[in-house]
Parts: sequence; C-alpha cells; structure tokens
Amino acid sequence: MAKPDPRLICLGIISSAHGVRGQVKIRSFTSSPQDITAYGALQDASGRTYHLTITGSAKNALIASIKGIDSREAAGALRNVELFVERSALPAPQKNEYYQLDLIGLEVTTEDNTAFGHIIGVHNFGAGDLVEIKLPTGKEEFLPLNKATFPVIDIKNKKVVIAPPEFI
Repeated sequence: MAKPDPRLICLGIISSAHGVRGQVKIRSFTSSPQDITAYGALQDASGRTYHLTITGSAKNALIASIKGIDSREAAGALRNVELFVERSALPAPQKNEYYQLDLIGLEVTTEDNTAFGHIIGVHNFGAGDLVEIKLPTGKEEFLPLNKATFPVIDIKNKKVVIAPPEFI
C-alpha cells in the first residue's frame, strides 16, 4: 500500500446522493462537521475540484450541493469520493495532536523498544478510529486509536509505542 500524498489531508467522503436535485451526503472528518468548507474548495485524489455549499444535515452526515452537479445520477456517481484539502490550508496541529495521515508508515514498538509492526492505515467503520498495523509476520491487526492502546504517539520523532497486551 503506497503512502498517501502528504500534501493532502482528507476532510470527508461523499457517502451517497441525497434527493433528486444533485445533492450529496458527506461524512465530515473535521472536528466540527461544518468546517469541511472552511478551507475553500476541496479536491479528490485525481485533482478534480469540488465547490460545496452545505444545505443541511441528516444522521451523522452533512447534506451539500456541489457546483456543477444537478442530478441524482451525477451525485450518485460521486459515492465514496474522498475530499481533500492542501495541508498548507490547514492550521498546524497543536501539541499532542496530529493528522492521521502522519501516522501511516510509522514503526510501532513496545515499551522496551521491540518491533511490533508499522502503521499502514487509519480507519473508522463507525465505532471509532482504528489503526491498521502490519505485523512482522505479514499479518495485519486493527487496534483502537486511543491513549490506552498507544500511550506514546510522537510524530516529530516518528515514535509510536503500543501498550503491553494486558492493557489493550
């Protein structure tokens, strides 16, 4: 799995069409869901630009119009499109904060510095963020992204420490 473009941060994903006039439902990954439009136009992985206007919300999703999309069919074709913004448009993370993208590729060790694996993804299937780790055996493991499981996440020094198994 190739590491995503570090210049782009995913702010949300189009989950489905909404209604018959080309609106879409968007799952926002920003702290405040409405902030997805605070950084200007968004783009997909291919560089296509999306100008969003938030028109409402429904069940953990924003409802939005996209400039140039005016039919349910056109909106439906955008299902699962990830929406990115240039990292430079976002504020720098505060102390003890990070963008999930920055975790990908980092080595994970135990407290005694034994190799545990490396992070290959961060996902949210609806019950919270999960870190996907490729183990030295080649197998993959999903663990919750929280302080109990990962007591040390130090992006600057590229260090991630996993808690002993009895604490996970």
